[in-house]
Amino acid sequence: MDLYLSAMEALCRDVSPRVVLIGRTNEGRELAPRLAFRLGVGLAQDCLEISIDTESKTLLANRPVYGGNAIAVVRCNYAPQIAAIRPKVYEPLEPDSSRQGQIVSFPVELDASMARSQVVDVVEEAAEGVKLEDARVVVSGGRGLGGPEPFAALETLANLLGGAVGASRAAVDSGWVPSSYQVGLTGKTITPEVYITIAISGASQHMAGCSGAKVIVAINKDLESNIFKEARYGVVGDWEQVVPAFTEAVRELTQS
Repeated sequence: MDLYLSAMEALCRDVSPRVVLIGRTNEGRELAPRLAFRLGVGLAQDCLEISIDTESKTLLANRPVYGGNAIAVVRCNYAPQIAAIRPKVYEPLEPDSSRQGQIVSFPVELDASMARSQVVDVVEEAAEGVKLEDARVVVSGGRGLGGPEPFAALETLANLLGGAVGASRAAVDSGWVPSSYQVGLTGKTITPEVYITIAISGASQHMAGCSGAKVIVAINKDLESNIFKEARYGVVGDWEQVVPAFTEAVRELTQS
């Protein structure tokens, strides 16, 4: 990361760009703030949408605040204006042959001494199916499931839908599923087409990680749960009755 940072700093100082956009990937969320610090400018982090103010020509960035309960519009006043954008918040445009871009090579002199940290080991976690961040459908379980065993039912439903399984922090902290399943402020940020929550209350910390979902479906026996305020579709009922019936209905549709 140190070498990427040095290369980006050299590029910005030489070219003096007005705007620098960085994807908020695992690498980008570390690179963006360090680059902003070196250049002495601010950073709009975790952006859901960006635009240019027509009068001031400055970058405007929409980003979640207060655990996803509100959206702040941040103005970048100093160049370069840097924004880290949440993955998959924009749909890819159709190819347009009339628009031509240009790739410019920029030589950078890097030295191994610039790398103040190094990777000493990589532990790959075995995973099957669709990655949580890339899944179009995510089925997540929370504390209300009562233990690790019910996640097998969620796996079955997710597989039928061609999706992945996630979890709330409470389920992860209880040791029911690995930390790689966690969705939320301290977990992964996802933007699926459909997000199905099962026995999740909908705390703001969790919703911060899934606010980009296009459709949220909630299954919870507590009508007063906050998740129903966020969901487009909701089912009030015991997951042990709802999920098997839902899974069977999906199976019949996929086999018909």
